[in-house]
Amino acid sequence: MTAALAGLRVVDFTTTIAGPHCTRLLADLGATVIKIEAPDGDMMRTRPPLRDGASAMFGQLNINKQSVVLDLKNPDGVAAARKLIAGADVLVENYRPGVMQRLGLDYPSLSATNPRLVYCAISGYGQTGPSANLAAYAPVVQAASGYELTHIFYQDGRTKPDNMGIWVADVISGTYAFGAISAALHQRATTGRGQFVDVSMLECMLTLPLLELQSSQFPFVMASRRFAEPLKTADGYIIVAIASELTFQGAAAATGNPGWVTDPRFAKYADRRLNWGEFIGELEAWMGTRTTADCVATLSKHGVPCSAYRTVAEALKDPQLKHRQALVEVTDEAGPYIALNQPFHMSELPPRSTATSPALGEHTEEVLGALGYSEAEIAALSGRATAAKAAAE
Repeated sequence: MTAALAGLRVVDFTTTIAGPHCTRLLADLGATVIKIEAPDGDMMRTRPPLRDGASAMFGQLNINKQSVVLDLKNPDGVAAARKLIAGADVLVENYRPGVMQRLGLDYPSLSATNPRLVYCAISGYGQTGPSANLAAYAPVVQAASGYELTHIFYQDGRTKPDNMGIWVADVISGTYAFGAISAALHQRATTGRGQFVDVSMLECMLTLPLLELQSSQFPFVMASRRFAEPLKTADGYIIVAIASELTFQGAAAATGNPGWVTDPRFAKYADRRLNWGEFIGELEAWMGTRTTADCVATLSKHGVPCSAYRTVAEALKDPQLKHRQALVEVTDEAGPYIALNQPFHMSELPPRSTATSPALGEHTEEVLGALGYSEAEIAALSGRATAAKAAAE
């Protein structure tokens, strides 16, 4: 089978998480992704877990890309980048706005010679506007978007925001960038022209608090805005989501409380909201004498969405993931490990069964050599000649 994006050439100037997540999705669908790295490499190469100096985190984000080292502080390195981009379909970058313009690698400069280029820039707040030049990492953007305080709103008695260790803004922004690039390529098939795609992490994050986006304009009062919360069992906690009449009726049947369906406190959605605490109390009383496994099995049998709380390690052992071939073996210079496949299936694109992660500069000679550069020129362009001279001195 031919991969969906086979034949597509992507020049990847991204680092850290958001951009690499986007370009990895492109690579998963068959695009040739050429990752441009500085002589000291993407900072994620130093992030744990490290195995013989190789970062599994870096590998997960950069599966099946090619690594080319270019010293963009050297004008000749920039010239080589321009030569590479001249034959590309897509460019993705996530530098702070203005960096690519100072290098002469901005969209107006490049589209003049490659009008079919789809150029995607991912940044904290977008390429223009009063906040455009602010430094931004995912936790900062998550706070700025209202996401963190929205989360705290649902925690009884909590006022201090959580410490944030999961970089939601990066992953969601990379995913939106992937979708926007795909749309721009489809439009190019009709118009023959590429375009500039400007992805704002702040705006991506604002797509998550759906209710709060509207309630900030149209305030309303509800006794409880929760429909799912952790509930204690005899040996742990489960989450139960009762968001529809069907799931409410299922919960009543599963717990042996058919009277809930006609109970004036719970029968109607609005009344159930007003008496949410009582409803949860009765549901939790049923769970208190049963194990987590028994609660999940019984509720699931009656069509009630629920799950035990699991660690990532526990989730990765789920037989559902094995069935869907959701995990892929990745090999880098330190050996094999497991990462997540693309989280969607396409009938004409089988999931990858194996993958590779590139060593720093692994494809520099191959890619630059194909552009006509000699070994000596490649050494100079990648900073190797400078490094060798410094070491000799």
